[in-house]
Amino acid sequence: MSVGVLAGIVVGAIAAAIGLFKLMWRVAEPNEALVISGSAHKTEGIAEGMGFRIVTGRGTMVMPGVQAVRKLSLDLNETQLNVDCVTHQGIPLRVKGVVIFKIGDDFVSIANAARRFLDQQKMMPERVHIVFAGHLRSIVGGLTVEDMIRDREKLTGQTRAACGTEMEKLGLIVDSLQIHEIEDPTGYIKNLAMPHAAAVQRDARIAQADANLRATEAEQAAFARMSEATRDSEILQAGYQAERDKAAATARQAGPLSEAAARQEVVVQETRVAELEAQRREQQLQADVRKPADAAAYETRTRAEADRDARISAAQAKAKETELAAAAEATRVTTAAAADAKATEARGLAAATATRATGEAEAAATQAKGLAEAASAQANGLALAEAAKAKGLAEATAIKARAAALAENQEAVVAQQLAENWPAIVEAGAGAFGNVEHMILLNGAEGMSEMFAKALTMGGTGLGLARQLLSTMSQPPAPATTPVNGSAPESSHQIPIQGA
Repeated sequence: MSVGVLAGIVVGAIAAAIGLFKLMWRVAEPNEALVISGSAHKTEGIAEGMGFRIVTGRGTMVMPGVQAVRKLSLDLNETQLNVDCVTHQGIPLRVKGVVIFKIGDDFVSIANAARRFLDQQKMMPERVHIVFAGHLRSIVGGLTVEDMIRDREKLTGQTRAACGTEMEKLGLIVDSLQIHEIEDPTGYIKNLAMPHAAAVQRDARIAQADANLRATEAEQAAFARMSEATRDSEILQAGYQAERDKAAATARQAGPLSEAAARQEVVVQETRVAELEAQRREQQLQADVRKPADAAAYETRTRAEADRDARISAAQAKAKETELAAAAEATRVTTAAAADAKATEARGLAAATATRATGEAEAAATQAKGLAEAASAQANGLALAEAAKAKGLAEATAIKARAAALAENQEAVVAQQLAENWPAIVEAGAGAFGNVEHMILLNGAEGMSEMFAKALTMGGTGLGLARQLLSTMSQPPAPATTPVNGSAPESSHQIPIQGA
């Protein structure tokens, strides 16, 4: 046998070995598990043999024709939940969600899933939907709509916990469970949310109004600031313009001002020169006129004072001379007066002595005369008193006698009294005509007679009245009578008659 044939046999043997190895070697992808069956196998982590072997993430030898190799996907799966439920309040709802699940990574889960879904992996989402739908209806039946809305996580947690055991038996684990939507065909949730929606809408409108108000205020403030800035800018511009105008005017007036200042300086200097000239003239006048005049005046005044002093001295000498002469005359007169006074005093003393003697004599005579007159007056008084006493006693006796006569014969007494007082009565009656200045009598002498007759009649009327009064006084007093019908009788009045 040649070398070529041997080499060809060796190469063929190597190629056959490689092909056989590739036919027997199987590798599991990261997202799949190899389930090898056909011989007794023992899987790690499982005490009892399952009759197949599970390989994940590595290669393994498989006896073609003796063992069977199948792949089980470990990818994620999802199922959409669309379950009609009824709450504890009897309100029908439709709960929508999604469940994301996969086969567990441990061999037990892979084995459980292999036993249930190895040939029905496409049916896995439907089965999971059935499991979750049943538990979801049961959980929603024990909750209220408010609980599900306010605590949706509670619904998700309870559903996930209720399905965990069954999912574990299926070899599945839930990666995520989300409740997307809860539909309310009766409008309960919408009505439930309407007060809150209205409140939120109200708050939103209020917030919008507040925002509009603040925006308006901000705009107004911005406009005010803009106006203020514009005003300040215009004021500054006006100020700057005024300063420019002032500077320009100052520049324009610089020439005239300089000329005026120069003229002012000239005037000042001329005024100063004039003042100096006036001072010079004044000093010249002082030297030429005033000082000589003062000297002349001083001379005149001195001369006048000397003359005055001379005259005063002469007058004083003359006054002294006169005083001395007067003193001499006064001395002479005093001496003469003293002599006269002494003579007069002597004559007065003599006259006084004579007058005192005369007075003492007259006083003694006057005292004696007064004593005599007092004695005479006392005697006259005593005589007059005795006379008055005798007259009073006589009058009392006469009154008493008149009263007695009046008691005995009133008519006669009254007649006597009237006769005695008749002129006075007629005079009183005629007194009514005393204030009459002019009286006209229409019937002549007859009227005069009637007038006098009336005057006399007044006296007669007085006589009748006096008699009536006397008759009334002479009647005894009426006995006291009992008042009739509560009225007392009229009392009688007595008029006393006084003696003349």
